[in-house]
Amino acid sequence: MKKKSIIIIGMGEMAGVFARGFLRCGFPVTPVTRQMDSQQVASEIPDPELVLVAVAEKDVQAVLSNIPQQWQESLVLLQNELLPNDWLQHQLNPTVISVWFEKKKGQDYKVLIASPAYGDKANILVDTLASIDISARELQSADELLFELVVKNVYILTTNIAGLKVGGTVSELWKNHEALTRSVAGEIIELQKKLSTQSFDTEKLIDAMLFAFDGDPDHNCMGRSAPDRLKRALQLAEKHQLNLTTLNDIASECLL
Repeated sequence: MKKKSIIIIGMGEMAGVFARGFLRCGFPVTPVTRQMDSQQVASEIPDPELVLVAVAEKDVQAVLSNIPQQWQESLVLLQNELLPNDWLQHQLNPTVISVWFEKKKGQDYKVLIASPAYGDKANILVDTLASIDISARELQSADELLFELVVKNVYILTTNIAGLKVGGTVSELWKNHEALTRSVAGEIIELQKKLSTQSFDTEKLIDAMLFAFDGDPDHNCMGRSAPDRLKRALQLAEKHQLNLTTLNDIASECLL
């Protein structure tokens, strides 16, 4: 039996990895680029198997606010820095995957640890990634998903922001700058608590971050998005009246 189509909104590096897996599993794949009208595509393909939103973090809100009605029950999100309010404000209930592999231009993907996914389409994501030898696992509850999203946020923001100050790899960051790492991570966790209105076990989150460090000890701390991540974190902290001393110090030292 012919499988239903999969829609991919945004065709960057990460989308290309998923497209390869979907095609290998026998799904027809239809891309939606910036130049295309998603409403027109939805009129032609009103009932896809899933709709993968693979745009950058800075573009996701604009995309979610304009998702065609026909596609809203089939959404999948994969962005970093996600929390439930990012989709709940649009009255959406997507499948979400916390991606723990990286894909850079001109290089194949590199897996750090298994990528957890939760939602109606999670099993398809797990099977799809397995078809191209990327480990993923299906979560059983929304609470598990929230924890996993916060772990990824703590990892990304801590390494990027501390990396602005000291550079190096994640193993060097922990070995040589544990106090700084704990301070940055602690402030990021406080921000995550504010944004999600939930409490978290700080040491459990740091342990989970260190587990990811062990998945790729030579992973560079600072990507090109690091300055923007720091700026966003401080903007959110100000909005929620949260004073993040260490992050402010790094910003004054490292941001022009």
